[in-house]
Order: sequence, then structure tokens, then C-alpha cells
Amino acid sequence: MANLLYQQIEMLSREKHIEPEVVVSAIEDAMVVAARKYYKTEEDLRAKFNQETGQVDVFSVHMVVEEVTDPKKEVSLAEAKKKNPAAEIGTEIVAVKPTDVLGRIAAQTAKQVILQKVREAERDTIFNEYHTRVGELVTVIVKRAEGPDLIVDMGRTEARLPKREQSKLETYNIGERLRVVIKMVDRAAKGPQVIVSRADASLVQRLFEMEVPEIYDGTVQIRFAAREAGERTKVAVASRDKDVDPVGACVGMKGMRVQSIIRELRGEKIDIIPYSEETVAFAQKALSPAKVTRVQITDPENKKLEVIVEDSQLSLAIGKKGQNVRLASKLIGWDIDIKSEEEKRQEIEEQMTALTAPVTPLTALAGVGAKTIEKIEAAGIASVEKLAGMTPEQLMEIPGIGEKMVDKIYQAVNRFYEGGTEAAAATAPPAEEGEASTAEITETAEAAEEAPEVPESAAAAEEAPAAEEKAAEVAPANTEGEQAEEAKS
Repeated sequence: MANLLYQQIEMLSREKHIEPEVVVSAIEDAMVVAARKYYKTEEDLRAKFNQETGQVDVFSVHMVVEEVTDPKKEVSLAEAKKKNPAAEIGTEIVAVKPTDVLGRIAAQTAKQVILQKVREAERDTIFNEYHTRVGELVTVIVKRAEGPDLIVDMGRTEARLPKREQSKLETYNIGERLRVVIKMVDRAAKGPQVIVSRADASLVQRLFEMEVPEIYDGTVQIRFAAREAGERTKVAVASRDKDVDPVGACVGMKGMRVQSIIRELRGEKIDIIPYSEETVAFAQKALSPAKVTRVQITDPENKKLEVIVEDSQLSLAIGKKGQNVRLASKLIGWDIDIKSEEEKRQEIEEQMTALTAPVTPLTALAGVGAKTIEKIEAAGIASVEKLAGMTPEQLMEIPGIGEKMVDKIYQAVNRFYEGGTEAAAATAPPAEEGEASTAEITETAEAAEEAPEVPESAAAAEEAPAAEEKAAEVAPANTEGEQAEEAKS
């Protein structure tokens, strides 16, 4: 019976790939927990498994001390001498606890502890084995589906293939063999700890290492790779031997090498690009199959490039839903802004027009108060031309500018462009700064009422001298005419 028990322990150890000592330790810990629960004691309990007899003995241990402070864990020298005459200060007195009295509940508790200990030991073994194999290519078999995720069999353990790590265009069947890369090992996961991937760019790199001997022996190196699983992958390769063409080595005779990888990836397109240390040259190659006219570095600190292509090549350079330029940006590590020749020409013309166009200050607008002009200028608008190009919504975003004031500003701009500055000033109603500032928060009619009015008596007083002056000018003329008629007669 004893031999049979230990044989079962060894069998379990081989199945779980753990040491037999780990299982024995789990059994001993389980017996301690069961005995403590049965005896309801806080004594220091220990267990010992006997391989020969198969018996698990439980002991209570007390430390021999001069003065007892904790009776549950300590014993005096006098008491210890009664049990063991050779006892001394600092030694331990061991007393056997009967285990045959442990019942069904204690056995169930021991079983749970053993299973938990074995499971933890198994997880530690898996983690220690696979955490150093991250990025390695392995072959797995699809075992079952758990929601959108797949559980695959790696042989010694199970692994998880999450939905985010699956190729968009692939479907998987139970029992199907797949090549995957180990993405990570999650020690805290409840289910399988090993996470594998079919969508990672490292899968393409591992496949190239298998198919291309030059990559495997290090003659050709894969410097960078960018991938959108199921659609397209860009791989930048470089050769350490000047006599070896890196692109040709990866493509193979009549494309045999790369075609086998494409079949493994189920039709995914692969672009193989020669790597270059020069960013401009690398960017031109990365945007293939499109032909690039020129590349300009616009912001070296933030890694931004401007790429100019012919009008017919613009859609090809951008790719389907921006895929080509997105992958090229990932590959070179720079942000890419693609423009056609026509777009670049229009941009340059607009810049030249902006430089040569006349700039009219806002003070030329008649009917707009100085305080309103200050608010507009604070928003970064310093010319009438720029103000005219703004929408009402943009104007209302300026603090202190309301709907009524927007209408007034548009009227002033229209008068400015219809008749020029002089005409606008001539046709504009007299307005004071107080009126303009009041119009921002009140209605236009109320602002007009607040403007100073000319009294009727003052107007009459001004008209009277003017009439007298006209009469005086006419009177001398008549007198001279009469004198001339008299002289003739």
C-alpha cells in the first residue's frame, strides 16, 4: 500500500511536470491544515511523510525555554525533562497527534489543499519554462473555443489565442494545426497562462527565418517589420554581405520562398523593402509600390516627413483606407504627410498670395468700436481680409462677441469691400466707442439710442448762418449786374 501511494505521487509528478517532493510537501501541508482544523489548536504543528510505510504523522512542537510566555508554543525546562530527560534550553519537544481520528471533513480539507498546492506548482513550472520562449514559433492544435478566444494545445500545456491576436481574414476549425508565436506568459491569469498570436509581426519574421537560410545564419537581417494581419506586411531587410541581395534572398527563385510564407498567412500581401540608414531614402522605399517624387523632413524633433508624389500615384501611395502610408509610417518610425504635385503647387501659391496680398488693419472698418477690435485682435485676427474669411460660428467663439455684434461686423466688412475705405466711412452712420461697446451686449437699436443726438435748436442755429452767407454772396452779384445795366443806358 505504501509503495502504491508513492507510485501515484510519482505518476502525478510526471503528468504535471513537477518534482515528487512538491507533491509530498503538499500532502504534509494538507495534513497539518486538517489536524489544526480538527483539534482547533494554535500549537505549532508539523507533518512528516514516510515513504516506506506511507504514513503521514502529525506532531505538535514546543520550544524549551526558561520562562514560558506562550504556553501553546513553549514549555518550561522542568516539564520538558519529564518527557525527555535529555531536554535542554533551546531544544524542541515533539508530541505525536493521532491522525486516525480525522474524519471526512478533515479529509476533504486535505484534498483541497493538495489540489491547490499542485496547481500552483504546475503554474510555476509553466511560467518558468515559457517566459524565456516569448517570440518563439510553435505549432499548436485548436482544441476548443471560449467565446471569441480559442484554446489551443501546445503539448505540455494549453494556450490562449485571443480575438485581438487572430488574423481578421482567417477562420479556424477544431483540430486544425496552426503556426503561432508565443506573445507573452501571464502569471496571474485564471485560465491558460501562455498567450499566442497569429497577428503579431514577429510571426512573419519567424517564418522568414525558417524559409530563408540567409536570414537563419545571419547573412540577411530583418531590421523592421510592420503588419496589419490578414491584409499586408512590410518587411525591411539588410545584408551583411555586399555580394548578397537581401530582397532577392527573401523572394527566392521565382518567388518560391515568399510564396510559401504567403500561403501560410493565407494570402496576406508582403512587401520586402531594402533597409537604408538614410531616412529620406528609406521613406521612398517604404511607400512602394508607389513612386515618390521627393521627400522632405519638416520636423526632425517630432519625426515628421512630407512626401510629394505625382497626381496619378497619390491613391496608390495612400493605399486602401490609408493602409500603405500607415504601414510605411510604422516601418520607418516617422509621421508621413503625403501630398500630390497639384496640392503642393496650390499650397505654395496660397503662401505666396498671403505674403504679397495687402493687409488692411481692422481700424479701417467703420462702425466697429475700438473695444470690439481689441477682442478680435486678441483672438489672432489682425486684418480685414482674414476677418472676412471667417464664418459666423467662428466669430461667435471669440469671447465677448455675440450674435448682434457678428451681424454688425459683417455689415461693416460688406461696406468696406463694396465701396472701399472712403465709401464705407461715408455711408457708415456716426458711431462712438460707447455705442460700439454697448452694442456687444444690447440690441443695435438700443445702442443707436445711446449715441449722442444733435438738438433741433442747435441744428437751426447752424443752418441760419449758412443761409445768410449764401444770401450775402448772391447780393453783391445782383448789385454789380444792376450797375452794368445803368452804365449801358
